[in-house]
Amino acid sequence: MREQAPCGEMPWVRVAKDGRSFVLEPAGKTFVPWGFNYDHDDGGRLIEDYWDGEWQTIEEDFLEMRQLGANVVRVHLQLGRFMEAPDRANACALDRLGRLVALAERVNLYLDLTGLGCYHKQDVPPWYDPLTESQRWEVQARFWEAVSARCAASPAVFCYDLMNEPVVPGGGKKRDDWLGPDFAGKHFVQFIALALGERERPAVAREWVRHLAAAIRRHDRRHMITVGLVPWSLDRPGLSSGFVPERIADELDFISVHIYPERERPDEAMETLRGFAVGKPVLVEEMFPLKCGLPQFERFLDESRQVASGWIGFYWGKTPEECRAAATIRDAIVLGWLDLFQKKADTMKR
Repeated sequence: MREQAPCGEMPWVRVAKDGRSFVLEPAGKTFVPWGFNYDHDDGGRLIEDYWDGEWQTIEEDFLEMRQLGANVVRVHLQLGRFMEAPDRANACALDRLGRLVALAERVNLYLDLTGLGCYHKQDVPPWYDPLTESQRWEVQARFWEAVSARCAASPAVFCYDLMNEPVVPGGGKKRDDWLGPDFAGKHFVQFIALALGERERPAVAREWVRHLAAAIRRHDRRHMITVGLVPWSLDRPGLSSGFVPERIADELDFISVHIYPERERPDEAMETLRGFAVGKPVLVEEMFPLKCGLPQFERFLDESRQVASGWIGFYWGKTPEECRAAATIRDAIVLGWLDLFQKKADTMKR
């Protein structure tokens, strides 16, 4: 039986009239996203790896995130699990997604649904990478048509994030791989083309965003659309993704950026964040004290309120109590982060 995401009692989220923040409909109350990336579990498994056999784990994790003070959870959906063939979506995966949306409604958590993931290279379908650029874009559009059709009726969806950290290649020779280098065994960066040709990079990014947004709007005209940008997306000298915020902003409802403050560059994170303020709300969609200590990270959080309208960190299924009991260096870092998340929750959500 198909499990459709139900329409519950949660208010819908939209961009406020000021164009800089979010509100709940119909009351117009300010809504500040404060939550977690639920991108993998403590052992590195993606959600599709265990949502068939360990659904109770997901329910428990959602309740734990809610208890920690979260109101948003970012879930990363893998293309290979949702597309059986270039022209056919996976009905079982869509049913699981419907069940996840229903869970979010039940525990009062909003979902940032990030799509088109190819995080585990071994799980990329063998038919996907040989496709031409235009064929690949069409498959990506069909993915988003299937997902948006399934989720359109639910207020629990905060937004659709078209892709995690997309990049347009620079000039020069043609790439031979759609994925960027791995980080801890996962490929979070993905190219939307293999060759630029005579085209302008921001123009390619804009065309791709428009193409996928149109696919979503065929089924869902209400939920917000964004894309998760690497911090090196600004139009500045040096490394760039091609996704210049000013050039794609009018195709999106808000801007999402991933920022990890660095100890050696204490002012850089805020300087970068300000560059993404281009007339739309700004969501810090990824953040973690990966490259700095907690005091510096907390200062960034406080200062970022001048620019950002929401923040999403990470939760990997271990509660503070479990981290404390494990007593490893990694668990100590995660514990410090979770304690800070709870400490700042009320202030940041005001």
